[in-house]
Amino acid sequence: MDELKSPGKPFEISRRAVWEAWEKVRANKGAPGVDGESVEDFEKDLKGNLYKIWNRMSSGTYFPPPVRAVEIAKAHGPGTRILGVPTVADRIAQTVVAGVLEERAERLFHPDSYGYRPKRSALDAVAACRRRCWETDWVIDLDIRKFFDSVPWDLVVKAVQANTGLPWVVLYVRRWLQAPLRLPDGTLRQRDRGTPQGSSVSPVLANLFLHYALDAWMARVRIVKWFGPGCRRGYWPYYPGGWFVSARVRSRRGVVVGGLRTGHRLPDPVG
Repeated sequence: MDELKSPGKPFEISRRAVWEAWEKVRANKGAPGVDGESVEDFEKDLKGNLYKIWNRMSSGTYFPPPVRAVEIAKAHGPGTRILGVPTVADRIAQTVVAGVLEERAERLFHPDSYGYRPKRSALDAVAACRRRCWETDWVIDLDIRKFFDSVPWDLVVKAVQANTGLPWVVLYVRRWLQAPLRLPDGTLRQRDRGTPQGSSVSPVLANLFLHYALDAWMARVRIVKWFGPGCRRGYWPYYPGGWFVSARVRSRRGVVVGGLRTGHRLPDPVG
């Protein structure tokens, strides 16, 4: 892994980035994907496997395999939800791209965004909520219905393009969005929206989309002015999907936040 760049390749991707991505995937462990290969199996030919990922990504010939769909029971309420489990190799490739996006996007995100952020946790979000409960009279609890299943691809790609000039990052994001799900019965499900919950690149894609679709929108309608510093949105205790907003005023027809009624229409797919 001494060689940092990829001479003679269409895309300049460092081998060190692939190695660092592998270290993160190994630390996180995780279940095998559709190929049945575990982290331990991958490590048996570590040098060769990492070279394949780097070579194919640098050449523009990396195509993600299907994502293994795993049904799990919902923590609250009846029914199940589907998690996507990429292969170990695909998780490494996704982590390379996620690292590139996070490096720039972290400077954009609002300090009240907690989900999938470095050095931030659910407990940090709870602490902020608790502190503000002493400062405000009302809390608006909002939720995004089936966010990971319904987020539109075109807007995700636009958010990515706004944060990188690297064509290979956009190329691979498009391919990951289009990767089918392999269901427990072995059939493949093609998708036309959404990003698999459980993949390595989905968290930063979700945060980027919500930065523009929600945070930027709230700034345009000047909620920030009325909430005051640090009160404008979303505590994401676990993942992008729900948040709390502090409010000072309640009218007979609903909660009013700084003169903006909560019935004001939010951009799709926010519900």
